[in-house]
Amino acid sequence: MTRTIATALALAALGGCTMAPKYVRPVAPVPMSWPTGDAYLRQTEAALPSVSYRDIFRDPRLQQIVEQALVNNRDLRVAAANIAIARATYHIQRAELLPTVSASSGYTFRQNSSAGGTNTGGGGNGGVGNGGFGAAGGTSNNFSASVGITAFEIDLFGRIRSLSEAAQNRYFGTEATARATRLTLIGDIATGWLTYASDKSLLRIAEQTAEIAQKSVTLTSQRLSGGIAPRTDLAQAQITLQTALSDLAEQRTALAQDVNALQLLVGAPVDPTLLPDGIEQAGTTIAELPAGLDSRVLLRRPDVVQAEYELRAANAEIGAARAALFPTVSLTSLAGLASSALSTLFTGGAFNYSVAPSVSYPIFRAGAARAGVAQSQAQRDSALATYEKSIQTAFREVSDALARRGTIADQERAQQALTAASRDNFRLSEARYRGGIDTYLASLTAQQSFYASQRSLVNTQLTAATNLVTLYRTLGGDSTLDVAPDDKRPAQ
Repeated sequence: MTRTIATALALAALGGCTMAPKYVRPVAPVPMSWPTGDAYLRQTEAALPSVSYRDIFRDPRLQQIVEQALVNNRDLRVAAANIAIARATYHIQRAELLPTVSASSGYTFRQNSSAGGTNTGGGGNGGVGNGGFGAAGGTSNNFSASVGITAFEIDLFGRIRSLSEAAQNRYFGTEATARATRLTLIGDIATGWLTYASDKSLLRIAEQTAEIAQKSVTLTSQRLSGGIAPRTDLAQAQITLQTALSDLAEQRTALAQDVNALQLLVGAPVDPTLLPDGIEQAGTTIAELPAGLDSRVLLRRPDVVQAEYELRAANAEIGAARAALFPTVSLTSLAGLASSALSTLFTGGAFNYSVAPSVSYPIFRAGAARAGVAQSQAQRDSALATYEKSIQTAFREVSDALARRGTIADQERAQQALTAASRDNFRLSEARYRGGIDTYLASLTAQQSFYASQRSLVNTQLTAATNLVTLYRTLGGDSTLDVAPDDKRPAQ
């Protein structure tokens, strides 16, 4: 018995190995530094920052909306449920490394007839050994209690350990996906909040333009009645007024839709007092991110982290596929007590045990096992390409955002100067028209130019603010505070 148990323990100890290839993180297929040129701000080296969304989105109203969304958003709840599913899947797979121990007890009654037939009644089965049945015409009882291990696979070639490692990495990958969902949610809320601010500014411009257009209609109507202005002036003024009123209705619709979009993201009604008054003030509450980060920061973006965990899982599954080429070693053992009398069930003479190791090796599978190895290697190659593509996509997104950041300040200054010049031109043209020096067409053209420049300035200010949100998101946001796969500790 001692030799048999020692052999079984030795086989179990050998199960610590795995046939999976050693994982080495691939070299990132992007430059170490960001692009340079006329469109980019000058970059200097800097350490990885500890950036929270509160450091970037400094308006307390926006912070409160984000906090509300982190509690109520349904996508985050789905992500949390997916984490729980992946965690349970990992623990189920890991449990196969340990034997399943079961206990049973039973009682059997047997009566032998004189003709040799038997009548049997029992309260269960699962004992070890015989309880000493009587001769023909007599009765017998059998009491039993046992503990056993049934068909426990000794992980001699690391198949179960490789599958457990794959499940663990997919669990970690699901956590990274949840962080990506959170990051996207925060970015979408900030963008939606700023969009509401810009639409509020556009509404104010439309209201002012409609008011000016109404005054122009009144003025041209009076001049027409006095025989000073032609009827075309009044028609043009009315066209301008109706255009402004149409824009006004459109902006009111846009504001209502902005609120609906925010409430969907938040998962609950949004307090109107938390909404911004205009892009001019709201845009200044978005802070700049630290400059000069190298491209290694991309390795901590949650979507890149998830892709790497999937690559690690695919790498581990190669080990499971390779292990399928070798025999499967299983162990069944049973130890228990059996007696014909309950009073003697727990005596030394009632003890029975059995140990039954077995080896299984399929002789012919038409190459299925080797095809399984080839399949797992191809899946690993696919995961590698996906991982590299995720880094390249992240690099492109950050580069685009940096290019916009490098030019948006110049664009905003130019647009502010254009708006100021358009305002002066409109005031002069209106004064010249009232003084009878210029035609109404010149005043109308100046008014339309001023209106368009105001709207363009608002859109430029929105672009400048949302560009900072985009940088926050594409650089990984709060995920830069999380560990990368190489630093992750296995869950127990």
